[in-house]
Amino acid sequence: VDLPAPSNISVWWNFGSLLGLCLATQILTGLFLAMHYTSDISTAFSSVAHICRDVNYGWLIRNMHANGASFFFICIYLHVGRGLYYGSFLYKETWNLGVVLLLLVMMTAFVGYVLPWGQMSFWGATVITNLLSAVP
Repeated sequence: VDLPAPSNISVWWNFGSLLGLCLATQILTGLFLAMHYTSDISTAFSSVAHICRDVNYGWLIRNMHANGASFFFICIYLHVGRGLYYGSFLYKETWNLGVVLLLLVMMTAFVGYVLPWGQMSFWGATVITNLLSAVP
């Protein structure tokens, strides 16, 4: 990718690389969690409890995955903020690709939020589906 960069590159230009690191961590921890997760509605919550209680370091992997998602979004928002500050939106194709990726990450995060199927997941899914049903 041959994009112009300012001569005053600072720490704000690290967030793209941090996003790649966050994505790799999320994929790795997600794969480990998926090995013990059951996707049936009646057993999803108990499989998450099983991961946290019975699987070796399952609690650590789940917390790394949950907190990694939050850190991922912090890096995304700082990356978008840096792009707005430096005028990266002037490069339409690059900016539009970033917006599409942001929407995909938000949809993926919603699916990850619903997967444990606890009370928070149920009501989060209810609110979002009701919100989307209001869109014509």
